[in-house]
Amino acid sequence: MSIVSLTGIEVLNNPTRFTDPYEFQITFECLENLKDDLEWKLTYVGSSDSLDHDQELDSILVGPVPIGVNSFLFKADAPSPDLIPASELVSVTVIILSCSYNDREFVRVGYYVNNEYDSEELREAPPAKVQVNHVVRNILAEKPRVTRFNIPWDNNENQEAPPPQVEISQEEIEKEEEEDEEEEEEEEDEDEDEADEDEDAEEDETGTINDKDEEIDIESEEELVSTPKD
Repeated sequence: MSIVSLTGIEVLNNPTRFTDPYEFQITFECLENLKDDLEWKLTYVGSSDSLDHDQELDSILVGPVPIGVNSFLFKADAPSPDLIPASELVSVTVIILSCSYNDREFVRVGYYVNNEYDSEELREAPPAKVQVNHVVRNILAEKPRVTRFNIPWDNNENQEAPPPQVEISQEEIEKEEEEDEEEEEEEEDEDEDEADEDEDAEEDETGTINDKDEEIDIESEEELVSTPKD
């Protein structure tokens, strides 16, 4: 169970200029006293092709955190346009607001951000060099994507966090089913072979099979029993 639960985020000054700072009113609930502070961080994704263009806009420590509902204003500077590829500066991107405790991230909120020119003329005929002063951003605040992670808190520091859930592709599922079917068919064939051997052995005892009984190497009962598969 998470000791800290995010209950609400209000995105302020939105939409606004690309160069204006980001402002979030964050509300969360704490169920127990915490020994250390919470670290909140805002990251701007500068490119969809490489992490090299991501920018950490700001990070702050919040604490000591009392039990109950808490709220604070988080401000962060706008990203540096010089660190963003020109082809992706005026486009749709993502910002990520995350919170960690003892360097362990337990909640992440992602927002899509639409950067576009402030006039129809510039949108229809964008200049060769991006005019940052004429770019406005619009955070899609109504559609955040929230991801939560289980971490050990103060009351269970020695407890290991549960492993992440592994998603199995449909192809792997079908392959595993085929392998199971082949294994079942092999087991059925072995059972049939064993039944035939038992029948042959019974017929030999009654003397109803070939005349060369002395040349038949009859296996012991232990050898006839197939070893069950794991």
